[in-house]
Amino acid sequence: MTTEETTDTSTEYIPVIGLEIHAELKTKTKMFCSCINDPLERKPNINICPICMAHPGTLPTLNKQAIQNVLKVGLAVDALIADFTEWDRKNYFYPDIPKGYQISQYAYPLVQKGKVKVKDGKGNDVEVTLTRIHLEEDTARSSHDKGDYSLVDYNRAGLPLMELVTDAVIYDSVMAGNFGRELQLLLRTLDVSDANMELGQLRVEVNISIHKPGEPWGTKVEIKNLNSFRVAEKSIEYEIKRQKELIESGGKVVQETRGYDDATGKTFSQRIKENANDYRYFPDPDLPKLLLSKIPEFNLETLKAALPILPNKKREKYIALGLKPDDVEMFVSDSFYGHYFEKILELIKDEKLQKLSVNYITSDIAGLVKKETSIKGDLNDYINIDQFVDIINLIDAGELSSRGAKDMITLLWNADEGLKNKKVKDVAEEKGLIIKADPKFLENIIKQVIENNPTQVDDYKAGKEALLMYLVGQVMKEGKGAINPASAQEALKDALK
Repeated sequence: MTTEETTDTSTEYIPVIGLEIHAELKTKTKMFCSCINDPLERKPNINICPICMAHPGTLPTLNKQAIQNVLKVGLAVDALIADFTEWDRKNYFYPDIPKGYQISQYAYPLVQKGKVKVKDGKGNDVEVTLTRIHLEEDTARSSHDKGDYSLVDYNRAGLPLMELVTDAVIYDSVMAGNFGRELQLLLRTLDVSDANMELGQLRVEVNISIHKPGEPWGTKVEIKNLNSFRVAEKSIEYEIKRQKELIESGGKVVQETRGYDDATGKTFSQRIKENANDYRYFPDPDLPKLLLSKIPEFNLETLKAALPILPNKKREKYIALGLKPDDVEMFVSDSFYGHYFEKILELIKDEKLQKLSVNYITSDIAGLVKKETSIKGDLNDYINIDQFVDIINLIDAGELSSRGAKDMITLLWNADEGLKNKKVKDVAEEKGLIIKADPKFLENIIKQVIENNPTQVDDYKAGKEALLMYLVGQVMKEGKGAINPASAQEALKDALK
């Protein structure tokens, strides 16, 4: 392992951090039966059958789509894809495991190695390397808040669950959080998981130890049930501090599983951590071993050719267009804006106009989005993309001012079907927003602005040239967007001589 010898809180100790991330996969059915994959079903124990409830004599079958989803992730992170794979039984008893064991993968995971590029706490580009990605079944959902008893809902039991394990190459909390966010974005880009942490579709566990330079790695502690990337970051920061203080006071770090209380900002002990041999892994006798190269549906060339543009490739593309870093991340990380911008790039080939469209999306359209109480569907549902492109082209043609463009965007936002079907130029003309070439129109407005702002005019003539732009703004305001700003500035200068 190679890490920078830095920590969040002290140069005396080096944190060694690895992540285990579970993601519920998007499939029509559960991992080993034909029950509907709907983890958000509110009625308990609706989507269950004898197979996922582990009735005697039932036999599981493999979900082809779930396997394909994991292979796509492996291809996207440039990993080694297995040819041979099998499933194993991971034995432990808990009420949310109806079989008394979980079907998982141990010796032969679908994916090994791979890497994901992220930024660390200092803003450096670094790679997080992966140990493995394997496929297993999810557990049921337990509720402990109904009184002095617990309830179990088995709707989630048996859902296809992808587990990704990183190498212990993460060395600060920001790097860990950024990896989680980048993985979430990748899963959504591939459309293999909704990866919503609030809904439990993505769960993060942290493994962390600290040691001094030149010393062996310290004892590893696992922190479970982290429900956001920010919480994961905070738990890491606290645990580094806790372990350091414990060691320096003469104590020893115990290998255990801990939770994190966001209210107190502290981790707390839950149980002594199990080792792999405690689970008594052995190959599941009811499921077939697979030789993936012999199965057409798992052909890697076909799956790779169908992958969408991945986040890092999008970043490179947008940076090459000259977009600002914040705008790049907006279009890469938020598909609501990203899909819209990709369509614009298909419709507008001029790079100058592409960048101009970015300004209106990130300011005017984003401002309108913030005012919405709820946003659903596609951005195109709120402002027709063809009309937006027409606005950009009218600006380029000198027929629509910046002010007029802003007014048109507001006018067309959430427009009814009648307005959506109209040509933008026709609407702009009806609203008096098309720039008027009549010099008399501009001359009269300039005359009015000069008469209404005598103090500013006198100060400008006395040498305060910055006031010219104020007066131009007044001309544009009075012209209600129907004046070209450059023409207004030149005509105003001449009138003030």
